[in-house]
Amino acid sequence: MDYKRDVTFPYSPSHHLFTLFSHNQKLQKKMLLYSSPSLNSFLFNSNSNSNFLSKNHKSLKSAPQTLRVVNNNDVDAFTEKSGYLFKLSSSEVDSLNDYDLKKIAAIYKRKPLILLRRLFQIGSTFGRWLAARYIDSITEKSDLMFKIRAAELRQILLELGPAYIKIAQAVSSRPDLIPPSYLDELSLLQDRIAPFSTEVALNTIEQELGLPIDMIFSEISPEPTAAASLGQVYQARLRSNGQVVAVKVQRPGVQAAISLDILILHFMAGVVKKAGRFNSDLQAVVDEWASSLFREMDYIKEAKNGLKFRKLYGGIEDVLVPYMYLENTTRKVLVMEWVEGKKLSEVKDLYLVEVGVYCSFNQLLEYGFYHADPHPGNLLRTYNGKLAYIDFGMMGEFNQEFRDGFIEACLHLVNRDFDALAKDFVTLGFLPPTSDKEGVTKALTGVFQNAVAKGVSNISFGDLLGNLGTTMYKLKFQIPSYFSLVIRSVAVLEGIAIGFDPNYKVLGSTYPWIARKVLTDSSPQLRSSLQALLYEKGVFRIDRLESLLSESLRARTEKALVKSQLEDNDSKVAVKQILSFTLTEKGAFVREILLQEIAKGLDAFGLATLDYLTSMANTSIPFAASSSSSMTEEDMMNLRTFRRLMLILSGFQKNGGSPVELKRTVPSKNQNMHSEEASLIFYQFPSAEEILPILSVIPELPPELQQQLLLLPADLAGRLISRVTARTIRRVFL
Repeated sequence: MDYKRDVTFPYSPSHHLFTLFSHNQKLQKKMLLYSSPSLNSFLFNSNSNSNFLSKNHKSLKSAPQTLRVVNNNDVDAFTEKSGYLFKLSSSEVDSLNDYDLKKIAAIYKRKPLILLRRLFQIGSTFGRWLAARYIDSITEKSDLMFKIRAAELRQILLELGPAYIKIAQAVSSRPDLIPPSYLDELSLLQDRIAPFSTEVALNTIEQELGLPIDMIFSEISPEPTAAASLGQVYQARLRSNGQVVAVKVQRPGVQAAISLDILILHFMAGVVKKAGRFNSDLQAVVDEWASSLFREMDYIKEAKNGLKFRKLYGGIEDVLVPYMYLENTTRKVLVMEWVEGKKLSEVKDLYLVEVGVYCSFNQLLEYGFYHADPHPGNLLRTYNGKLAYIDFGMMGEFNQEFRDGFIEACLHLVNRDFDALAKDFVTLGFLPPTSDKEGVTKALTGVFQNAVAKGVSNISFGDLLGNLGTTMYKLKFQIPSYFSLVIRSVAVLEGIAIGFDPNYKVLGSTYPWIARKVLTDSSPQLRSSLQALLYEKGVFRIDRLESLLSESLRARTEKALVKSQLEDNDSKVAVKQILSFTLTEKGAFVREILLQEIAKGLDAFGLATLDYLTSMANTSIPFAASSSSSMTEEDMMNLRTFRRLMLILSGFQKNGGSPVELKRTVPSKNQNMHSEEASLIFYQFPSAEEILPILSVIPELPPELQQQLLLLPADLAGRLISRVTARTIRRVFL
C-alpha cells in the first residue's frame, strides 16, 4: 500500500500551515522559555530577520535545562500545578530512559521534600473533591452537582499529569461502566489537553534532531493540532520530499512526573494488596503498566512499533497504518505520515468497528503483537473511509503459548467444558497448579453457566469479568501482569463498540474467527485441544463440530467483512465454503476427522440398510421368524452422526435449516428398539433431490480443490473396506 496515495485532505494543507519564518505575534506572547540571560527580556518583533527563529534556537542549545514560566495564564495546568517535579539533573533524567523502580526510588530518596509534596498534592486534591461529593450527598445535591463534579475531576487529572490521565483514558472508553457526564468529561482527556509552549516544542525539535528547523521543515503549523498526555502534534511539510507529516513532540517533564507517580502507585498497590488481601500481584500489574508507559515515552521505539504494525496489519482491507520517518525520529520527537480524519467514536461507523475487531483478532491471536492503547483518540476514520491507527507507543506482546491458551479458554467457555476451562486458567497463570480443580470447575460452572446459555453472540466480555470478580477472590485467582494489557485492550475495544451499539458483544464478534483458527491452525496444542473437544470420552461430538463449522462460516474475511443477508443464508454458499475449507491444506486435520466419521457412518448405514431389507423380506414370508437388529449401540451413534454430517453437507436444508437432535437411546437388550430408531433415521436422511443440486457447487471450486475432491472417494472406500473387514473378523472369530 502506497502511504502517500492514501492520505487525503479535505482542504489544502497550506490553509493551516504557515511559512516557518512569517513571524506570528500571537505565538511570541505564549511561550515557555529556557532560562537564559540573553533571552529573558527578549521579545520577537515583526521586523526581525527571517532567520531569527532558527538562530535563537541554536543559541538555546547550551541553555540550562530548567523551565521558567513566562506567563502563568498561558501555561498548561500540569506545568503550573506540578512543574516542581521537573527539577531533575540531566544525569537523573537520562537514568529514567527505561523503567527501573530501584533507580527511581534512589532518585527520590535523595529528594524527600518533592516526594512529600507530591503525596500531599495528590491526597489533598482528591480529598477536597471527595469531600465535596460527600457534602453533595448529605445535602441531597448530588444530581444537581453531578456535571460540575465531573468537570472538576477532569481538571484534577490534568493538574496531576500524564499518569493519571492515562488511567482516565482507559476508563473513558467504557460507557457501560461510567456515567454519561463523567464519560463526556474524561473523553476530553483523549486528545484535548492544554498544550505546552510552541517555542519549547520547536526548541526541542532542534535539540533532538541537531538541525535548524528550516533545514528540516519548509512549513509547520503555528499551534499544535492536538495535545495529549505525553506530547503534542504539529502539522509540517518535510523539506526533503515535500510530504505533509505529523510531528509529535514530547511534553517537558513527563518522565520525572510519571516516574514519581509510579513509585507512589507501586507503594499504594502493595498497601492495598495487604489490606484487602488481594490474590493478584497488584505491584506486578503496576510494573507491567509502568514498563509499557516508559516504552511509550521513547519515540524511537514507537516508530519501530509503527513500522512493525504497518508490516503486519497494514495490508488488511480498509486499515491505514501511517508511515514512520525513522531517520527524523529521536526519543522525544517523532515524525510520521499525516492522516486526516475524525475520531471513530464520533462518526459511529459500524463497518469500521468490525474492521477494528478483525484487526484486533489478528493482533491478539495471529501474531501476538497488539495495540494496548486503542482508546477513541487513537482510532480515526479517514475521509476516504479507512480505519487509521495513529499511536503506537503502548504495544503488547502475546506469546504463542498464551495465545493458544486464550483460544482454548474461549473455546471451552462457549462449549461449557468448565473442567477444561479450569485447566486453561492454570495454563494462563490465573491459578497455581496446586489448585483444587474440582472446586474450581464447580465455581466456574456457577459463574458462567447462565451467561453462556444465552449463546455466544450474547456473551459480554465486561459481564464475564464482572461475574468472575467474586469467584476470583474466593479461589485465589491471580491476574498475571502480562494479561492486564490484554484485558484492557479487549475491554476498551468493546467499550468503543458499545458506544455505537449497546448490544454489541466483542466475544460474539470474535468467536467465529476463534472457531476458524481452531479448525485450521497447525499448532499441536490447538489440534490436541480440538481432538479432545470433539471426542469426549471417546464419543464423537458432532454437535460441537457443527457449531464450530457454522461459527467459522460467520468469520468475515478482510476482503468481505460485510455480506448480504441473502448470501449469508444461501445453503449453496455455505456448502461451497465448507468444501473450500476442508479441501485445503489448512483443513486437512478436520478433513481427516470427517472422513473417519463418514466411513463409520457409511458402515452403520450399510448395516441399517441390511437390517431394513431383512425385515422387509421377513414380513413378506408367512410365518417367518422375526429377525433382531445386528446393530450395536456404537453403530447407532455412528448412524446418528452420519445423518447430521449429511445435513451439514447438504446446507442444513432439512427441517427448516437446522438439524434435529436425536437423543441417544439407552443400550437395550431389545434390538427391535435399534431397528425402529434406525428406520426413523433412515427416512430422515436428505433425499437425492436435496443433495444433487448442492453438487453444482463443485464446478465453481478452484481446479486444485476439484483435484483434491476426486481423491476422496478412493480414500473413503479404503477406510470403509478396512472397517467392514475388521468387524467381520471380530464377529466370525471372536
